[in-house]
Amino acid sequence: SIINISSIYGLIGASATAAYQASKGAVRLLTKSTAVDYAPFKIRVNSVHPGIIRTNMTKDLLGDADVAKQVLSATLIGRPAEPVEVSYAVLFLASDESSYMTGSEVVVDGGYTTV
Repeated sequence: SIINISSIYGLIGASATAAYQASKGAVRLLTKSTAVDYAPFKIRVNSVHPGIIRTNMTKDLLGDADVAKQVLSATLIGRPAEPVEVSYAVLFLASDESSYMTGSEVVVDGGYTTV
């Protein structure tokens, strides 16, 4: 199984992040294309699209109370993900429990892209 990591910014638009979004959108479509190419070889290819995760990359963003409030208010769960929560999605896709999934996108975003 191949598991690609994209982002919610490969699914939605936002200002001032065009290059980042283009790269994450490319991962999304690369996943779908390779799923088609590798299916005859019984290799599954899926992607995970995390939302706001508590990492070094989001440390400054989440450290600014006003910005954090704005970003997290758009997340239905109301908090950032912990890295292990995204790991669980990856673990599922790597397991036999996801044997009928290929070309799929697993969005782990606390509901951010829902509204």
